[in-house]
Amino acid sequence: MTLISVVVPCFNEEKVLPHFFSAITEVAGKMTAVDFELLFIDDGSTDGTLSLLRSFAQKDRRVRYYSFSRNFGKEAAMFAGLEKAAGEYVAVMDADLQDPPSLIPEMYDAVQSGEYDCVATRRKDRKGESLIRSASARLFYKMINRVSNLKLVEGARDFRLMSRQMADAVLSMKEYNRFSKGIFEWVGFRTKWIEFENVARKEGETKWSFWKLFLYSLDGLAAFSTAPLAIASFVGIILFIISVIMIIVIIVKTLIWGDPVAGWPALACIVFFVGGIQLLCTGIAGQYIAKSYIEIKGRPIYIVKETNAHDIKP
Repeated sequence: MTLISVVVPCFNEEKVLPHFFSAITEVAGKMTAVDFELLFIDDGSTDGTLSLLRSFAQKDRRVRYYSFSRNFGKEAAMFAGLEKAAGEYVAVMDADLQDPPSLIPEMYDAVQSGEYDCVATRRKDRKGESLIRSASARLFYKMINRVSNLKLVEGARDFRLMSRQMADAVLSMKEYNRFSKGIFEWVGFRTKWIEFENVARKEGETKWSFWKLFLYSLDGLAAFSTAPLAIASFVGIILFIISVIMIIVIIVKTLIWGDPVAGWPALACIVFFVGGIQLLCTGIAGQYIAKSYIEIKGRPIYIVKETNAHDIKP
């Protein structure tokens, strides 16, 4: 039968995993025309997540788990799951039940028809989120769509079902600094979008603080756009032109009207302003250099410490 691989990154999801396992196995039980493999990627959890995954594997032959040696991040867990998946179709979803498993049959029907290579999901709204967080998310989508060639859909989730061909295309992009929302769009393929109402976590707390989301958005901008470097150069040119104009004005005022050059407070403000702009531009360039440095090292994206599968690759 056709095999669907469901990749589920997990980090300290002890409270919600039993609910998720019950929901996903219920959906799999109803889809009798296909077979499932459930790939749980334990991203270095420090609670009882791994113990639960061991018990799931003992109860259900479809469960395969991979436990990392430490926390490598959700992006690494998603990449590992795609790499280990054997199905003709591969789904990626969170374990917190904010990605409804009940949508999988509809997603499979759309992809299996051959009209689409991928079915992705997006939230209609951001109910339950703070005003600042929602506004920041909207600002990020507008910004990255303006400064890059990507067209990210606002409210897009990582929850999607894709063909084997698309999954292999995603795997061909082996960069260490990964931004999957951008990668999914960059590889192309025909994608159908399904909207659903925002769902609160079933149990536990989100692992994505505002600061982590901010850093993640910076990774996305740096990964798919060089516009920040161009902006830094543009600001430098503008400041140079302004400085030349100011020098001419001071010389003219001194020679014609004998106006003395004075005002050290204004001069101090100018020095601080220009110095701040220089540090900002240096920091932008430094981010690109740092990411290039990390990529050149060629370190593995993840390291597996324990698994119940027998096909571990070096």
